[in-house]
Amino acid sequence: MVSIKDIAKHAGVSISTVSYALNGSPKVTPETTSRILAIAKELNYIPNAAARQLKKQESRIIGAFLTDFTGAFYGDLLQGMKEVLNRKGYDLIVCSGLQSHRLLPERMIDGAIILDLTFSDEELLDFADRGHKLVVLDRELNHPAVNEVLLDNKAGANLAMDYLIQNGHRKLYIVTGPKDTFDSRQRMIAVRQTLDRHPEVTAVVLDGDFNKGSGEAAARVIIDAYDGPVGVFCLNDEMAIGLHNYATAQGFRIGEQISVVGFDNIDLTRYLQPQLSTIHYSKHRWGAMASEQLLRLINGESVEHERIYVSLVEGESVSNIIE
Repeated sequence: MVSIKDIAKHAGVSISTVSYALNGSPKVTPETTSRILAIAKELNYIPNAAARQLKKQESRIIGAFLTDFTGAFYGDLLQGMKEVLNRKGYDLIVCSGLQSHRLLPERMIDGAIILDLTFSDEELLDFADRGHKLVVLDRELNHPAVNEVLLDNKAGANLAMDYLIQNGHRKLYIVTGPKDTFDSRQRMIAVRQTLDRHPEVTAVVLDGDFNKGSGEAAARVIIDAYDGPVGVFCLNDEMAIGLHNYATAQGFRIGEQISVVGFDNIDLTRYLQPQLSTIHYSKHRWGAMASEQLLRLINGESVEHERIYVSLVEGESVSNIIE
């Protein structure tokens, strides 16, 4: 591997002169800089990023940590992050898995955006104590080096439940997400609060995992017990699509026999017939806000926790059964 020592030898100058030239310092004349850069190119010199980071104490790289890459959820979120970071001269890398956690303590990245269950709260707080700047999208953490940019999950779940109840549905099914996810827990808190306000409503909770397969499994349970119109709140759209497809394949009419509301308003829902009623928020804005807040932390600015607001998209998958 070619080093600056090799370039200095070929150019007949000192190592410090080569270093100045490669970093664009005015201490070296334009003629000498041009000659050194030409030699570096000829020798296929590649700068040592790790050494440069040690000297400058920055990488200009931000890490986005995700639990996994499944589903149709992440594209807009990551694009929102990337656009903000690129405008400010930063690059984005996307990471997953326990081994990637070491990028923080090894300071290969300048900060991190976390949507990753493999990080414990204690691990993140330890990183924050060591001065690492973090934005969390999947939990609440109280630390001056950590900023929260969270979905208004409770408001979204309330909108979905109220919509089903206002349309006359008194028999409901709730298809949950994984029990260890922040979003699922928050949405279920709001579900239970709504049910407490409506004792006339009965609800069956079905365990899900935010994937289509658990939506299909929920549809089988609902169909086996079917004795009249029911409303279903799936805590994300992936499960709602799985439920929709399975029930339709079994001859059930979505929006008549089975009313369905999802959460996330992912692009795939636009291809469903009837169109899915769901909870909308801007995933692009969520990602952009996360990047903006992280850069403020890195720059030493004061930041407040942020919420991403939600709204109800009324599709045709919910029937009004009020007599």
